[in-house]
Amino acid sequence: QLQVLESGGGLVQPGGSLRLSCVVSGHDGPPVPVGWFRQAPGKEREGISCLNSDDQATTYLDSVTSRFTVSRDHTKNTVYLQMSNLTPEDTGVYYCTARPPLFRRCPGTPGPSLASHFRSWGRGAQVTVSS
Repeated sequence: QLQVLESGGGLVQPGGSLRLSCVVSGHDGPPVPVGWFRQAPGKEREGISCLNSDDQATTYLDSVTSRFTVSRDHTKNTVYLQMSNLTPEDTGVYYCTARPPLFRRCPGTPGPSLASHFRSWGRGAQVTVSS
């Protein structure tokens, strides 16, 4: 059964950087598309970005463009979300999620149904940006 597990959350000062890791397990075969979402207090969950099986990235959230980068280490079955120049508005619970193995690509556009394209979800990692 496909599973994902996030790690790397924590407290960081504004302007700082943080890297989240997502280990994908329970799947033998080509890499699956992996996405990152976040949910701020009192707000809806929103898609951040996604990495195709061929490691091409799709960004869903304009506010993180040029600040957040997704990458994959195939030897460790791990996808990373590198976050820089963090602001208090980036505070929230960050989730890693994977599409079913029959898919090779990420959903093309964001929207209210974006999360429904993903099957396996992690428990989330708290990221707090505060001075």
